[in-house]
Amino acid sequence: GTAVPPMLGVRGLAALTVTDTDTAVALRSGEVPTLATPRLVALLEEATVSALDGYLGKGETSVGMRVHIDHLAPSAPGSLVDAEVVLEAVEGRRLTFAGTARVGDDVVARATIVRVVVETDRFLDRVTGGAD
Repeated sequence: GTAVPPMLGVRGLAALTVTDTDTAVALRSGEVPTLATPRLVALLEEATVSALDGYLGKGETSVGMRVHIDHLAPSAPGSLVDAEVVLEAVEGRRLTFAGTARVGDDVVARATIVRVVVETDRFLDRVTGGAD
């Protein structure tokens, strides 16, 4: 079980200064040199991992299950993107976060992110078929 169950309202933060390697062109997810949606998703997921730091039990981790994102505005290389998530629901092992990404005061994305708490070893055994 978890050491200290994650509490509703727990927040996590992550930040990124957009570089050329973070763009849609670089990640092959589009043809514009602005922050790629997949990189934005990764930033928001990084914030969820940060939010859970210290809340999961020994041998536990969380894995991504679902992401719904509205990428609302482009972010150019050099922009500082701040992501913040808030834990909104805990249903058993399923954790639902609301996320927002901003450049300054401008909201560039809103997201709902669902992660599932798993036992790390059991999860990896399923992935590798039990092979070491």
